[in-house]
Amino acid sequence: METYSLLRQFADSWMLLSLFTFFVVMAAWVFFRPGSSKTYEDVANIPFRHEDKPASIKTAAGKKEA
Repeated sequence: METYSLLRQFADSWMLLSLFTFFVVMAAWVFFRPGSSKTYEDVANIPFRHEDKPASIKTAAGKKEA
């Protein structure tokens, strides 16, 4: 069996299974990790932080607004 066929067969079977398992485990870890909901809520609300006025230069640079 030549190298290409061997690698192609490996990629179509075991690598696909291992990458799918890795995806499922990481998705479960992200969604069900304790304490993660506050972090994700904060990140999800970034576009709505300054609805009433533009962000100041200090806030845009990452410093807290006084």
